[in-house]
Formats: sequence, C-alpha cells, structure tokens
Amino acid sequence: MDLEWMLKFLQGMIKPLLATAVVLMAVLLSYFQKLGLECEMIYSILRAFLQLSVIGFVLQFIFSRDRSVWIFLAYLFMVSVAGYTAGQRAKHVPRGKYVAGVSILAGTAVTMFLLVVLNVFPFTPRYIIPVAGMMVGNSMTVTGVTMKRLRDDIKMQLNLVETALALGATPRQATFQQVKRALVIALSPVLDNAKTVGLIALPGAMTGLIMGGASPLEAIQLQIVVMNMLIGASTLSSIVSTYLCWPAFFTPAYQLETKVFSSN
Repeated sequence: MDLEWMLKFLQGMIKPLLATAVVLMAVLLSYFQKLGLECEMIYSILRAFLQLSVIGFVLQFIFSRDRSVWIFLAYLFMVSVAGYTAGQRAKHVPRGKYVAGVSILAGTAVTMFLLVVLNVFPFTPRYIIPVAGMMVGNSMTVTGVTMKRLRDDIKMQLNLVETALALGATPRQATFQQVKRALVIALSPVLDNAKTVGLIALPGAMTGLIMGGASPLEAIQLQIVVMNMLIGASTLSSIVSTYLCWPAFFTPAYQLETKVFSSN
C-alpha cells in the first residue's frame, strides 16, 4: 500500500515539475533585465520544492496515525518556526523571538480552542493542522510587523514619550499612539484582504476546494470560517505582542531603556 502511494506521488509530481517552466521564464527575465535575482529565484523554488515534499510525507504519516498527540507536536513546531521568523523581523526588540512565539501561541491557541468548542472543526489532524498552519502563518507576519513598527515609532518619538513619562504617564499611556499606529499598520493588510476576498482573487482554501471537486457554495462556507479565524488570531497575537514588548522598552522606574533604541 505504501509503495503504491509512493508511485502515485511520483506520478503526481510530473505536473509540478512541468510548472517550473514559468520559474525559468522569471529567471531569464531577471537575467536580461540585470536584476541579479537568478540565484535567489532558483534557490527559493528548490527550497520550496524540498520543503513541501518533506511536509507532504510528514502529513501523510500523521494523517494515517490520526492521533491527537501529533496535532500538538505539529502545532508547537509551526509556532516555534513562526516565532523565530517574526523575531528575526523585529531583531532589535529584546527577546523578540520569545515575545513573538508566545504572542503567536496565545492568539492561535485561543482562536483554535473556540473553533473546536463551537464544533466548527473536528479535532482531528486532517482538519486542525492545515487550519492551524494558516493561522500561525498569518499571525507570524502581523506580529513581526507590529513589534518592529512599535519599536521604530518609539525610537522616532523618544522626546515625546519621555516628556509624557516625566509628566507622570504610565508606559502604556506614553506609548498609546505608537501602539495604536503599529497595530493599525500591521492589521490593515488582513482587513483589506477580508474586504476584497472573492472580488479580486479567490483565496487559497476556496480555490483548493473548488479544484478538488467541491461546489462553490461549500467552498465559500469554509473560506468565511478561514477569514474569521485569521482576523481573530492575528488581532489577538499582535495585541499580546505589544504588551510583552513593554517590559523590554522601559526600566522598572518607568524610564525608556535607551540601549534598546540606540541601534539602527
């Protein structure tokens, strides 16, 4: 049975390999336009090909076992990678990787818990792992942008924040506008995507279902659920990240930690 599945997998990879022709076109365009992106394009597509192939085998193994422990292991792995990636974006935020990881974990775990309790999705690897992956990926992007933007805004307005602190404001009060701006900027793409979903492009989950043979009406039902959970998880993760950043930005005496804002 495993050998038969492997054979089907190899046969199914013919079309993805043929589709690399469009990457070749992009590489040639980059070469003739002297963009210098040829090596990066080739590396990116090879890495994506390898990663997705490995993940395919891993998911096949997990789905065949259908045990809850694999859900938690896969979820923690995704959160760890996402936290590291988001922390790299906000590399000047102290303990940024841990802040991002905890924020992503909090936002996605609460959202996933509500979906399971409300019986929107059954608690099985086939449903939970793909859904968790979408939430974690979206929360990773939003959290990284929030942390970086908050730190950069405070740095640009140090005098304003210090003046507010000198007048007796708490760190939250002194940085309220910077936090608000960071959250708005980070969440705007998610909200804009929700506003235009289906009008400009069909989202991935909906497209996959339709191409898999599901009716468009069934596809939009799932896509609505997906959009709701992405907004919920992203909003919660980004807000949690701002609360976790504050201890690193201020001293116990409610003064700005200048060394955090000294680097570019």
